Amino acid sequence: MKLYYTLILVFFVALIKAQIGFDVVYEADYKLTYKDQTVNAVTQEDAFALLINEKESYYKNMKKYIEDSLKFEKKLNDKSDFRLGMKYATDFSEYIGTTSGKLYVTVPVSNKAFKYEEVNNIDWWLSNESKKIGKYKCQKAVCKRYGRTWIAWFTKEIPFPFGPYKFNKLPGLILEVYDDKKDYVFSMYSFRKRKYFAKSANMEAKATPVKKSKIFDYQRKEIADPNTYNKLVTDAETLRFLMKKAQERAKNYNPIELSIN
Repeated sequence: MKLYYTLILVFFVALIKAQIGFDVVYEADYKLTYKDQTVNAVTQEDAFALLINEKESYYKNMKKYIEDSLKFEKKLNDKSDFRLGMKYATDFSEYIGTTSGKLYVTVPVSNKAFKYEEVNNIDWWLSNESKKIGKYKCQKAVCKRYGRTWIAWFTKEIPFPFGPYKFNKLPGLILEVYDDKKDYVFSMYSFRKRKYFAKSANMEAKATPVKKSKIFDYQRKEIADPNTYNKLVTDAETLRFLMKKAQERAKNYNPIELSIN
């Protein structure tokens, strides 16, 4: 009987661990340059960490990575100074777990967390074209996904079938991937071995399951939602300015995914 309860305990501990953490063997870091508006767009930048082991990968924004680590260690909380919280603000707050069969996506929207699953069936066309990125020889691949045409450069010298965001299933790590209009350009700037367990990988393990289409609706509505600023800004002039900018952004919304598939 003791053995039975011990096995049950081990099972639940493993389950909890799997829900919130990730076993890291390697880490690839990426810079993203992007245009989040279609009219008079200004190029912006952000950074991401891709955590890798032999079977799966876990992708999250670098600011969220730092913020979640601080929250996990009780060095930062939701009641912290607003300006401190803005230090970790990003337009790309989703967590993406990648396995050979599925993508597991968690998305915080308006202080709520949602999650959905997506079949991992990306279909690449491999080109014979090659180029050097840093010290790595890379091969070109092309796919049509999420309403855009994407060009990727991967290297077989790093034999992991992963990449930034939801891009994967190539015979080597993706070092660079961008859409044909170059609205979104991911470039790897660091790759290194890192043997540890990332306890704060997913801080939203209890996120509400929804359909992916709902996430599209939530995100678009959030952009121009006046409540986003009413709760944070008391100065009337500043509030009017932020609302005007929010309306302009909503009008020219240019998400990385233009369609669900």
